Amino acid sequence: MRRFIAYVVLVSCSAGAPLRAADDLRSLVMAGNYAAIQRLGPGSTPELVRLYESADGDAERARVANAFYQLGWKSEDARRALMRDVRSPDQDLRIWVQYALGRVSNDPSVVDALLENMQDDANPLFRDKAACALAYDQIHLSEAHKVRLFTGLIRALDDAKPQVRAIAIQALEIHTGQRKGFAPDADPSARAAAVAQWQEWLRRYEDSVR
Repeated sequence: MRRFIAYVVLVSCSAGAPLRAADDLRSLVMAGNYAAIQRLGPGSTPELVRLYESADGDAERARVANAFYQLGWKSEDARRALMRDVRSPDQDLRIWVQYALGRVSNDPSVVDALLENMQDDANPLFRDKAACALAYDQIHLSEAHKVRLFTGLIRALDDAKPQVRAIAIQALEIHTGQRKGFAPDADPSARAAAVAQWQEWLRRYEDSVR
């Protein structure tokens, strides 16, 4: 289970009866029967978007966001719907939206929103989970798309908040297998030297994917 600091979010998924009709989609989402939804195929995405937009409260909306996360189907309509809640104060909804966004879209706005949440949100939990999403859930990004992601993570190594520096280097390490000697609690000169190495790495990476 992913965890960057001391926070845990459980992913619940249960099996259920086979789908009988399209009208059962909501009940399948509420039951967490993602295998049955998967059998419907990506053609069910518009109905999932409608379920999300018409959901009865944040808890129900979070369940639909969880379904988008589990399914990983690319959909710009889903991205637009989810982005409206990317800064929701509701904990479960915010976390599932952050996790789901990269699994429905490679639009630059997704990475930008998650980087902003990782650095600037007042809640350390939301910052941590945004970093988790950047580390694990950007499944539709090409190598060229990752330039934007890596640029933001490297910039965050200079953040004034130790937590942000720590989760940024963890995300970079997950993507690249490297730390380049960066320690989030090191003195400023040592951090600056490591950041310079990351910036040089980014220049070489960007050249390689042009």
